[in-house]
Amino acid sequence: MTMFWAIVLQIVLIFLNAVFAAAEIAVISFNENKLKKLADDGNKKAKRLISLTSHPTKFLSTIQVAITLAGLLGSAFAADFFAEPLAQAIINAAGIESSAGITAINTVCVIFITIVLAFFNITFGELVPKRVAMKWAEKYSLGISGVLKVVSVVFTPLVWLLTVSSNAVLRIFGIKKDEDDNTVTEEDIVLMAEAGSEKGQIDEKESELIQNVFDFKDNTAGEVCTHRKDVDIVFTGENDSKWEKTVYGSRHIYYPVCGKDADDVLGILNTKIYFRLKDKSRKNVMEKAVQQAVFVPENMPANELFYRMKDTKEHVMIVLDEYGGMSGIVTINDLLELLVGDMADKDEKSEYSIEKIADDKWHIIGLAPMEKVEEALDMDLPDEEKEDCETFSGYVCSVMSSVPDDGDTPEIDSDGLHIEVKKVSSHRIVEMIVTKQPAKEEQSAVDEDKNKEKED
Repeated sequence: MTMFWAIVLQIVLIFLNAVFAAAEIAVISFNENKLKKLADDGNKKAKRLISLTSHPTKFLSTIQVAITLAGLLGSAFAADFFAEPLAQAIINAAGIESSAGITAINTVCVIFITIVLAFFNITFGELVPKRVAMKWAEKYSLGISGVLKVVSVVFTPLVWLLTVSSNAVLRIFGIKKDEDDNTVTEEDIVLMAEAGSEKGQIDEKESELIQNVFDFKDNTAGEVCTHRKDVDIVFTGENDSKWEKTVYGSRHIYYPVCGKDADDVLGILNTKIYFRLKDKSRKNVMEKAVQQAVFVPENMPANELFYRMKDTKEHVMIVLDEYGGMSGIVTINDLLELLVGDMADKDEKSEYSIEKIADDKWHIIGLAPMEKVEEALDMDLPDEEKEDCETFSGYVCSVMSSVPDDGDTPEIDSDGLHIEVKKVSSHRIVEMIVTKQPAKEEQSAVDEDKNKEKED
């Protein structure tokens, strides 16, 4: 064989290596769901691919046989057609006659040719075709399906031997035959959504919604509901004018109707019906506008609660604690806010405010959520201190290890913060002044400067 045809043969073998290396990556990169859809729509090539990939071990063995044969043949021919002539030319030119010298030259030439061949094989037989295959995975996979089928049939005996051998080894490591390793978990989807958002392929809000969907079930009715202390209640012992004052003053849709106390829930007042009644006498309101209360335990997962509301067409339910008392009230809007965020009306007054009044000083009013306070102060408070605390008021009580009485104005230092309680109402901290203290190193430097000024 002439040098020309030897080069042509090497090019052909590298090409074959590239074809099958690209096929491996393309088929693996092909979206499985899309492949199944194409097959269901009658695409013969897609059906052929599914028949091949339905046995992963056999498919990978088929590809590997083709790649390995191309590589082995290339190496074998290279030694004969390139290394040997090159060594002989060097020996003749240098006039080397010793056996040791000839052996050394032959070895060096084989290594050199192997390195050169490896470069071309890696570049043009692996890297380039694989990158191309990833870009056009669908088109290439479908196009090569026929060739893969033929190779699979031709090499059936060898593929069978390799399949049996690999399955035997896999069993040693506890991996079952054709076990599905491509199961997509909840974490996988969330991570893909985050990655897609970072790359701009998925909108940030869409990514957040996906995250919220998976976090949905981790919340309970007790965590989602409006706590009983914040629930506006109408009592049967109150007169009609008191009911009107409560309804018109708080602007909710639903109000628990209670008897002797908040735990004695008799029904739910629906203001949509209440406002349409011309006769707002107590008897008529109780008959027409007060619906039967539905009770759920506070440990019910939010997703179960959502489906309960969907099935029963009830958009409000009373949440009970373990002792049967009212823990709070939950509406369909409360659940929707877990998925899409705050849905409060634009004119609805906020339950809290966080106002910066000076450098490193904030005025906090109401039940400010922990994450909002940390965001405003640009700091992360220790997990052990804020554990089980949804609001900053709860955090302060946790640090104090007590609940202040109405009228108390305690001051505490904790976690780099100086907290001045300004108002306590119904045993709830509703107003504070929070000051960020400098770090110990910074404070030491300030003290040193003050001492120097005094000395001067």
